[in-house]
Amino acid sequence: MPETKRAVLIAGPTASGKSALAMRLAEALGGVVINADSMQVYRDLRVITARPTAAEEARVPHRLYGHVDAAENYSTGRWCRDVAEVLDEAAREGRVPVFVGGTGLYFKALTSGLAAVPPIPADIREGVRGRLASEGVAPLYNELLERDPKTAHRLMPNDRSRISRALEVVLATGRSLSDWHAHGLPPLIAGARAAKVFITCARTELVRRIEVRFGAMLEAGALDEVRALAARHLEPTLPAMKAHGVPWLVRHLNGEISLDEAAAGAIMDTRRYAKRQVTWFRNQMTDWPAVPAEEGAAEIERQLTVLAGGQTIPAEPAK
Repeated sequence: MPETKRAVLIAGPTASGKSALAMRLAEALGGVVINADSMQVYRDLRVITARPTAAEEARVPHRLYGHVDAAENYSTGRWCRDVAEVLDEAAREGRVPVFVGGTGLYFKALTSGLAAVPPIPADIREGVRGRLASEGVAPLYNELLERDPKTAHRLMPNDRSRISRALEVVLATGRSLSDWHAHGLPPLIAGARAAKVFITCARTELVRRIEVRFGAMLEAGALDEVRALAARHLEPTLPAMKAHGVPWLVRHLNGEISLDEAAAGAIMDTRRYAKRQVTWFRNQMTDWPAVPAEEGAAEIERQLTVLAGGQTIPAEPAK
């Protein structure tokens, strides 16, 4: 575990105001903002994922934003390895790491490690099972042979259940099932020694923010960004190609639907994702205090004061 005396963890649903809070805290604490959003890692997706602007990045150091090509399948395990390097850098520079994002699995791996196979995202599981139903097991087995030959060679080519499971794991994590069973990654941050909050937002207000933000994305050039991404003709199953808004705008660019229809579909997908984020944290990260964005700074300050006194943060169930 890197030598980190203090750390701040800020999670929450998309468009809840967590990034602005992270900026304010990083400025106040002399910190570095570290990305914990699985889509903001892709350099091709600055606008459509609401990554920090160049001006915001100039205010305080930002790490792990836009450092991965869209052609890559970035995994939680690789994120943890990248984080370890960033934490070492922060320790050398005396900066407080301020993690912010909405990817629950990243935070869970950060504070609990990856000793077991992590939960598979619903979209990946549904995608694999949908292919199994429509294409049969043979194409899935052939893909598993390419991505995880060690596991594939241990399975019967018609073992539908085990093949689909192994493929889900490698697609979701970038690591083979055999690797997960043999090796784990330790936690990088002691959860009881970190100040952490889950940012909440009233449902109606969150919906309004999501709608306004997508309109702002279009004005800021999201369509051109997706057009450039589509021109690369990447595999549609790659994470970057499934970022919220991308599939809908690709359909619009292909002449299948209007821009208004694409925007409506993207907004609906984002609303559903925000709901899943809240549910996931409520069930998985039960010791994270849940507060509105305007109360986040005060809650973090309270927790840092407790930590400075040599105490640990007591569990407080998320609401």
